Amino acid sequence: MKKFIIQVLATIIGIVLLTSIAVFGLILINIIAFIPSKFVVKDKSILEINLNIPILESPNDQEASTSLLNNDKRVNLKDILDVINHAKTNEKIEGISLKLSNINAGYSQIAEIRQALLNFKESKKFIYSYSNECDQRSYYLSSVADSLYVNPNASIELAGLSAEVLFYKNLGQKFGVNFEVIRHGKYKSAVEPYLRDNLSEENRYQLKNLLENFWYKISSDIISSRKITNESFNKSVDSLYGFIPELAYTNNLVDRLIYESQYDNLIKKRLGLSDEDSINKISLEQYKEIIEDVSFINDKIAVLYASGQIYTGKGDTDIYSKTFINLINEIKNDDDIKAVVLRVNSPGGSANASAEILYELYELKKKKPLIVSFSDIAASGGYYISMAADKIYAQDNTLTGSIGVLGMIPDVKKLANTIGITSDYVSTNTNSKYYSITQGTSQGFKDIMNKGITITYNKFINEVMKGRHMTYTQVDSVGQGRIWSGRDALEKGLVDEIGGFNEAIEYAAKKAGVTSYNLVSYPEEKNKWDLIVNMFTSYDNELNQLGVIDNLIKYELGKDHYKLYQKIKNIESNQGLMYLMPYDVEIK
Repeated sequence: MKKFIIQVLATIIGIVLLTSIAVFGLILINIIAFIPSKFVVKDKSILEINLNIPILESPNDQEASTSLLNNDKRVNLKDILDVINHAKTNEKIEGISLKLSNINAGYSQIAEIRQALLNFKESKKFIYSYSNECDQRSYYLSSVADSLYVNPNASIELAGLSAEVLFYKNLGQKFGVNFEVIRHGKYKSAVEPYLRDNLSEENRYQLKNLLENFWYKISSDIISSRKITNESFNKSVDSLYGFIPELAYTNNLVDRLIYESQYDNLIKKRLGLSDEDSINKISLEQYKEIIEDVSFINDKIAVLYASGQIYTGKGDTDIYSKTFINLINEIKNDDDIKAVVLRVNSPGGSANASAEILYELYELKKKKPLIVSFSDIAASGGYYISMAADKIYAQDNTLTGSIGVLGMIPDVKKLANTIGITSDYVSTNTNSKYYSITQGTSQGFKDIMNKGITITYNKFINEVMKGRHMTYTQVDSVGQGRIWSGRDALEKGLVDEIGGFNEAIEYAAKKAGVTSYNLVSYPEEKNKWDLIVNMFTSYDNELNQLGVIDNLIKYELGKDHYKLYQKIKNIESNQGLMYLMPYDVEIK
């Protein structure tokens, strides 16, 4: 732990010292990046999709700032769907080549891309796939291809799903930090990492049920595309046959074991090209430039992104109530916007902020249709803010529900005493000193917090009753903090339909009675110049609100160490009453 803390401090100091130097380099890079370029689609072209880059859910995802600073490639999920849809009707695009290895996306996002590829196949154009290495997410997407090829030395990480939860109870005890936790709902497991060193039976049960639902969708899709039996597929997964290329081939997980140059020759043959000819390959980024909408249609459909944890105040990453409400009001007052799609990818957060946002969304709904589309996660506060919707779409593998409330209050009395710090106080009333970070909480404060939790839970229930037209008993029976898959949520009445981003947009247009429209994003996507300007014009800690510092730390520490750093950093932000799901869960 000491080594980790030293590493974090050294990283932060290094970032501060190097920032000024790096900014000048970034300015030069971005000036060059602004030179326009256009790509032309030639006859017998293929769209090559390589998703070994961050797939952004929304323009305010933290990864957006990191990729901009590092001049890395990035792609938005909506852009991927639009490109595939456009390529379906482009006569010069003969097919799609998938080059996948490690997809940086959730299973619901991948399912949306997979469905777009299935729709593409309706054009009778081909889809081929090739991998030098292939993780499970990549294989799930690759399995949609007409023909699936891998390197003779490649392995496929096909092993089923597991969920890992990190626990911090022992860490807190070791350093003398205690967490006073109050919760409503037997499945409200977001605070378990601070109270236990293993899974409770309730949490173990709901996670197992969730994984089984997720895996049913994934395995069913693969079995259908690969045209193999359920028994054969499960045997391959349980026996890890995908890790051995020859076994992957003999068990029909792939079509052939070939090298990349051989794969290119197969594409040339399919296109009717000679061995000496070059393949006209167009990337996602290039194709996006070609199809960018420059029409002057007045009618608009707004896509309002609610991505990240919910906080009070202002901020340009995650969902900050004041910033988000400003976007809502901007949409509400724009007469050209005829309908709104709220795209939710959030585990929840502050109960107060969630309530503020929901109220303003109801006000927005009075003027325009409001359709909600769930991505990978729409739970607790993320589910709560969706209650104003005219209709809710979810994916089979969306993680949703988690209708419950929790409160978490830290104290460091043991740590303070260990290092020789004590405190004492005088007061005028019984609970004047209801909370101190060195004294903990009074019994009166615990009692009133418990009452507050119950009241807040009932407010949550009432909003779901109102939004979903359910009784108290119906909502409470699927509440108690339990998380559900999108498919289960449909059966329980928590969502209206299984469908993706595009289905929600199409329904919003239909609801608004418009046939021709432009899509507009809120917040707007930042370009590299915007980010640099903000560095010099921001005040207080707005640089870090943009996610710049955190993402540089993530880059230096690596993904796993950064999770621990972020967890410790966010303890203070998670005080008070929270509509929050167990966001520590990592499904692999």
